[in-house]
Amino acid sequence: YAVSSLLASRQHLLQLELCHKYIIDLTYSTAQKFLWDGKHEKAMPAALHALRFSIEVYGSSSVQLVPAYLLLAEACIGVGHHLQASKYLSQAQWIVLRTPDCSAAVQHRLHRSLGLLCAAEGNFEQALYHLANDIYLASSTFGLKSIETSGGCFHMANVFFRQNKMDIADSLYAEHQSQKLFSYLYISLS
Repeated sequence: YAVSSLLASRQHLLQLELCHKYIIDLTYSTAQKFLWDGKHEKAMPAALHALRFSIEVYGSSSVQLVPAYLLLAEACIGVGHHLQASKYLSQAQWIVLRTPDCSAAVQHRLHRSLGLLCAAEGNFEQALYHLANDIYLASSTFGLKSIETSGGCFHMANVFFRQNKMDIADSLYAEHQSQKLFSYLYISLS
């Protein structure tokens, strides 16, 4: 009887963990969709739930929390809450620094978010530093012509545009467009 009770308890915990992982995926994708639609305020509750369930499943210092922190930071930047965005990014950065085998894919996304926050605050030199790291890490992970790398070029072009350095901005916008075209053709032919 004790063995069957233990097995039932273990089965229940596994089902609960699967349910929590499903909720993480659902809330993360919901928050991401709101951000893509420019509805930053509406993304907050879903991103907070993604973070809460990620902490329950993975623990408070897991690299698995970084995507939720980045979503929350992006939502905060979108509504102008830069101090709160900075706090979320600090949490994400601390986790990344404490994770020696943290993937370049996660690091590139962190640098992009840091770059976007710096740009929103008008700290263009620091924004360019983070976006350069974003582009380097994205290109080393996904390739020079990837959509991930292209996004970094686009954001960097926006910073140069805001600095009134139009020749550099135009060059990067052109690079972004050619990468988007390359990615579209590659996907279409695959």
